[in-house]
Amino acid sequence: MPTTAYPAAVRPDVETLWQYNQLHHDVRPTDVGIGLGSHDLGVATHTAHLYQAGMFPLIVFTGANAPTTVERFPRGEAVHYREHAIEQGVPSEAILLEPRATNTSENIDFTRALLADHGLVDSIRSATLISRPYQQRRSYAIFRKHWPDVEVICSSLPLELGEYIAAIGDADRVIDMLVGDTQRIWLYPERGWAIEQEVPTPVKDAYDRLVNAGYTSRLLPT
Repeated sequence: MPTTAYPAAVRPDVETLWQYNQLHHDVRPTDVGIGLGSHDLGVATHTAHLYQAGMFPLIVFTGANAPTTVERFPRGEAVHYREHAIEQGVPSEAILLEPRATNTSENIDFTRALLADHGLVDSIRSATLISRPYQQRRSYAIFRKHWPDVEVICSSLPLELGEYIAAIGDADRVIDMLVGDTQRIWLYPERGWAIEQEVPTPVKDAYDRLVNAGYTSRLLPT
């Protein structure tokens, strides 16, 4: 049974990874908001809030399904995100839908192609990338690799770690995904999928301890 509780012994290490994977960018107006599909409907909520605050005139929701999202979003992540944003008051004509991407690289590449199909890509000089909080650093690195001529700002719902775990309802799932995203910070550049980023020693040590504690379900083989 999923629970929001997790061992006190690992909390400092989880908090270290939580803080590292967020970039704390200052939000400002950009040309487009890109909501990255996932199991977290908070991404769509935050995208809608930023749109309503005038941070961008256009939204792209991007995402098909993963094994972790198909039950919750049976019609696809981007489709459900769009519906949720419209329920939040975003006009449908302000949203473009990219329903095929199954990973973050495809999110970026397919969004760029969609904007090109609509004759908009040449006008995009800046973008706000909206994701789960712990996905910011990885998404930023992938974006900079795949679309380097566009300035990118990362943003997420402003939640503390405990609030986010409570919202998801499953501490182990959040920690597993946080550990997996951290591994991808150095693994993706090695595979040519993202730019390199510094990994401070305390972050790597916290990651190693959490792996040794068994939070490994989202790790990639090396």
